[in-house]
Amino acid sequence: MAEVIRMPKMSDTMTEGVIVEWHKKVGDVVKSGDILAEVETDKATMELENFAKGVLLHIGIEKGQAVPVDAVIAIVGKEGEDISEFLKGDAAPKPAAEKSAEPEAKKEEKPAEEKAADVVSGVEPQKATEIKTASDSRLKVSPLARKIAEEKGIILNAVKGSGENGRIVKRDLENVSTTSAQVAPFVPVTTESYEDIPLSQMRKTIARRLGESMFTAPHFYLTMEIDMDAAVDSRKRLNDMGGPKISINDMIVKAAAVALRKHPKVNSSWLGDKIRINHHIHIGVAMAVDEGLVVPVVKFADQKSFAQINSEVKIFSEKAKTKKLQPEEFSGNTFTISNLGMYGIEEFTAIINPPDSCILAVGGVKQQPVVKDGTIRIGNVMKVTLSCDHRSVDGATGSAFLQTLKNYLEAPMLMLV
Repeated sequence: MAEVIRMPKMSDTMTEGVIVEWHKKVGDVVKSGDILAEVETDKATMELENFAKGVLLHIGIEKGQAVPVDAVIAIVGKEGEDISEFLKGDAAPKPAAEKSAEPEAKKEEKPAEEKAADVVSGVEPQKATEIKTASDSRLKVSPLARKIAEEKGIILNAVKGSGENGRIVKRDLENVSTTSAQVAPFVPVTTESYEDIPLSQMRKTIARRLGESMFTAPHFYLTMEIDMDAAVDSRKRLNDMGGPKISINDMIVKAAAVALRKHPKVNSSWLGDKIRINHHIHIGVAMAVDEGLVVPVVKFADQKSFAQINSEVKIFSEKAKTKKLQPEEFSGNTFTISNLGMYGIEEFTAIINPPDSCILAVGGVKQQPVVKDGTIRIGNVMKVTLSCDHRSVDGATGSAFLQTLKNYLEAPMLMLV
């Protein structure tokens, strides 16, 4: 008996998928384990594995189409088997119809009496249609007035006619300022244009999840300035020793993870009817890709060294660029960090990544005058902003976490104790 292949739910936030490429065609013999197609989800492009045995009898979704989770996308069965019953109840969506070209607007023809008036007045029909008022009606100008206006460079649209039916005549041009008359009419060199970009599955999910977060979670923000002299110096010394090149971001991930040990309420999740205090520390690291944002997760980050965090984040970055991240690599975060310092951003606020209770927005390390021990000198300073969900984290709790984070970054050796 034929088996229906439905769009699987490939991530916890997936509601629909786009068929990127079919690797099998109707009539092909397929077996369990074959890759039927590639599917773009809201997080990555993944392979759709077949678990049925037989002949591919039907493909219900064309390449490039989106289809909801659980919708029929293909049918596998015996060659020649009747599958009409399977298609009746759950037919796949049809390809979107091409937009019909809008008929060109018909050019309005002038009434016969207007054509005659143009001939009598000596006005060329083309010129008459080019001169418009704000209400888009044709100006009425005497031939003499038109000639004078052309010689003096007078813009007739700005002249009020005193002749019959508002006709512009010679006397209307006598008091027109020659200074203002020298201003030529603006003629744009381009036309209005735009481009509509279809939403990718990733962008749809970003819009939905962050929209829900921003408008349902009561955000508040805590900003703190951190002296990064010791962190910059420690990073240089570690990198001079050889091995993986540690980044400031690696140190921030480690410091946040260790600080969360002391402030478990910040490492919590809002679940609607309860607050979950997570005993494990999984740090989501926001990464920009062409189509939006992905958040791979460094799991048990508090237990990992700078080098281990560095290696993992680099692997995630490469996978994110090629859409090869797997669901287990971008799920399970208990806290998120978004760092825009490498783009020259000094300070910003981030939207909480649900169900996390907090997200840390990190600005760049900037050299500026600082006061230390009563003297002014140049120091390395970084600003961080903690966005908190007030339903699960209070101001004092978030502030205490930031103070601990500051202590670790200003004395990096404490993270290793």
